[in-house]
Amino acid sequence: MFAAFGTQALHAQCSICTKTASQLGDGPASALNSAILYMAFAPFAIMGYIGWRWWKNEKRFNNPPDNEGLH
Repeated sequence: MFAAFGTQALHAQCSICTKTASQLGDGPASALNSAILYMAFAPFAIMGYIGWRWWKNEKRFNNPPDNEGLH
């Protein structure tokens, strides 16, 4: 996934989008590619955030803080 962001020429289009982009020209086709990648990144970012919060919560649950001084 992350390797795709480092390449120069990205083709993140379905067959319908490819046909539409070929009719638009180079500038709009590049913008369409960028928009598709942007829309694909959002779910990964959301799931990454949820996974990070889950991991942080599990880490806190499995390693409770030492409360010896509060007796």
